[in-house]
Amino acid sequence: MTTLFIKNMVCNRCIMVVKQELERQGLHPEKVTLGEVTIREESLTPAQEDTLNNALVNLGFERIDDRKARLIDAIKSKIIQMIHHTDKVDLKVNWSSLLSEEMHYEYNYLSNLFSSFEGVTLEQYIIKQKIEKVKELLFYDELSLSEIANKLGYSSVAHLSNQFKKITGFTPSDMKKSRNIDQNRKPLDSIS
Repeated sequence: MTTLFIKNMVCNRCIMVVKQELERQGLHPEKVTLGEVTIREESLTPAQEDTLNNALVNLGFERIDDRKARLIDAIKSKIIQMIHHTDKVDLKVNWSSLLSEEMHYEYNYLSNLFSSFEGVTLEQYIIKQKIEKVKELLFYDELSLSEIANKLGYSSVAHLSNQFKKITGFTPSDMKKSRNIDQNRKPLDSIS
């Protein structure tokens, strides 16, 4: 078995697309998760690697070989999974403990590594991901602002509104009223 690390796998649709591409190339995916694929093959020939790498790039993905880059991608995948793909009712998470435990490194190391690679702090990245989730929830208009704040772990609606305005330039209420939400949403893998 071989494990491949793939950048920009941020949703269930990404998993499906990568799995289909692997199968199309005659490979046998055993496990496909956000950012990581295990295939039955012991190794790939250089020609198989080139073909796979080109196909992944054409689909908007990229294989990662560097250990630090894989760690950054794993951090991003965990944050995206927790914020966008978890059915938890309440996202009051101690991010430093969660990431340290999941990645098996001290948080200070993870934070410094993330900042040096991404140009933003881990905290800023988490906030930006949460703001994208707020935009999504505002767009679907199923929850009140108070419920959204609670769901995403904000201490108050005011705290959420302040962060939202700082990132987007709008208050959540203004954006909701303008129905301009969809135009301001970003793909999750382009948030930095």
